[in-house]
Amino acid sequence: MYKSSASGAANSLSGSRMFRYEVVGLRQNSTTEQQNYPIRRSGSTYLTVSYDRMSEAMQRITRMGGKIVSIQPLEANGASAENVTVGQTPPVAKQETVQKGTSPGEKSKPMTQAKAKTDVPVNIYRPNAPYVGKCTSNEELVAEGGIGTVRHLIFDISGGDLRYLEGQSIGIIPPGTDKNGKPEKLRLYSIASTRHGDAVDDKTVSLCVRQLEYKHPETGEIVYGVCSTYLCGLKPGDDVKITGPTGKEMLLPEDLDANIIMMATGTGIAPMRAYLWRQFKDNEKAANPDYQFKGFSWLIFGIPTSANILYKSELEEIQAKFPDHFRLTNAISREQKNKDGGRMYIQDRVAEHAAELWEMMQSEKTHTYICGLKGMEDGIDAALAVEAEKAGVVWKEFRSAMKKAGRWHVETY
Repeated sequence: MYKSSASGAANSLSGSRMFRYEVVGLRQNSTTEQQNYPIRRSGSTYLTVSYDRMSEAMQRITRMGGKIVSIQPLEANGASAENVTVGQTPPVAKQETVQKGTSPGEKSKPMTQAKAKTDVPVNIYRPNAPYVGKCTSNEELVAEGGIGTVRHLIFDISGGDLRYLEGQSIGIIPPGTDKNGKPEKLRLYSIASTRHGDAVDDKTVSLCVRQLEYKHPETGEIVYGVCSTYLCGLKPGDDVKITGPTGKEMLLPEDLDANIIMMATGTGIAPMRAYLWRQFKDNEKAANPDYQFKGFSWLIFGIPTSANILYKSELEEIQAKFPDHFRLTNAISREQKNKDGGRMYIQDRVAEHAAELWEMMQSEKTHTYICGLKGMEDGIDAALAVEAEKAGVVWKEFRSAMKKAGRWHVETY
């Protein structure tokens, strides 16, 4: 799955200082604003901005309806410094890093993610010194008659030190220059394999990539995404520049009895595939004697046609082999109808099963993961809000409590 990112720095010393903005409420873009149906404003979006472009960035965020939650200074080498709440002055020198929600000197509360955050590998390879891996496999995932092209790519990383966990992302730097003649910036993609790779030999990393294709709003010309087109066209043996890994939001809990609710659209299935392999694949279970999953996982997957069910045979195999521990529910928009006779989207499936989902969410062992298009978030919220209201609970407050407890994980684009 691809996630947009911004990076770069000015030539001046002050301009080279970088800051990462956490923003909520962004509208998707000016084009989708013209659509005749509502588009979800995003959850947290992260933008990397140079010092001399901070004013411009703030104006742009305001125009798009966004709100800046925090500003995080980055070190010269790209590493994170401390979080800065909006309204504070970013420090010049690196100080003690403080976990969000704590005060300096106050001990952080235990996290429920896969590892304590200090144990999560991050930015082993950076844009100025990426790891050069090799493509070993590039296979089509969309069956005949499906819409678009989605590729499963495997990269050899055996010659370096790249390590990652399920739920993290890597950056890909496509070759060439942008319209301004500058080297192309990296794009982030969710990892679709476990930490051991598809061959469970600790030598590869996998991605699930859809070739971006859209019509230019002014010229009507078909435009293809730079990085996605590059990746979809790779051949075995081709070099690829990799950065990362990044991300701590989508990590699995260590609890072997956890309930894992997964809601994904399209290539948002990438991290979900990694979770399911870790939980259920025989060779993965053999490689992880300390992690023998005994909980329950439920994937609600939104796709346009049956031919677009990514990793279909893998999902069906797991469901057949572990019926008491894995449930697969598809929302096939162009083939299935919702209760009102309209297209069946993922939010409609959530509404159908809202009572079960709400009951599961009452347990502290339940983690919910959402990955894919932002547009599904409003519908998911609406469906679960109805169920929460039946229990006399305000859904947004309950969701915030889950987020604070590390049980609500979202990466949408």
